[in-house]
Amino acid sequence: MPPLTFITSSENKFAEAVRLLGRPLARAALALDEIQETALAPVVAHKARSAYARLGGPVLVEDTGLAFAAWNGLPGALVKWFLSSLGNEGICRLLRHESNRAATATTIFGYYDGALYRAFSGSVEGVITEFPRGTRGFGWDRIFQPAGSERTFAEMPPEEKDRFSMRRLAIEQLRESGVLDHA
Repeated sequence: MPPLTFITSSENKFAEAVRLLGRPLARAALALDEIQETALAPVVAHKARSAYARLGGPVLVEDTGLAFAAWNGLPGALVKWFLSSLGNEGICRLLRHESNRAATATTIFGYYDGALYRAFSGSVEGVITEFPRGTRGFGWDRIFQPAGSERTFAEMPPEEKDRFSMRRLAIEQLRESGVLDHA
């Protein structure tokens, strides 16, 4: 059976997934068509099937969204487009007049082997900070402060971030599911 390949162009996501999974993965940076949805589940399912069609072997894909309570869940899965257009500072500026800065960070991993599709999800509640803080991490880690912490993900060393991580929660489900026993 071909090795399980994690489809990501992000070296940071790949390193985090391998660390949390506790096993080696192959990596491929495929340019996949990504449907535009605020909900993560259809994005991940589409990416998994598209990646399998390109590689012909078992794949693991991931997508992470950030939903703002004040905006009824936006940007959700579209957060990467907000980041590429506005940056972390711009997102903070857009929220500056909002009294409710609550946000939910969600990661979904999708596994597909040509016959079986499974999705594994983890979510973490938190807030969007007034200003970006920290130098670690990637994406929106500088503006997301998980509930129960006084620090953003970007202010935490990896082992602390892992304790709060939505990726860790999703990967724990993946490990416990048994699908990787055959991959």
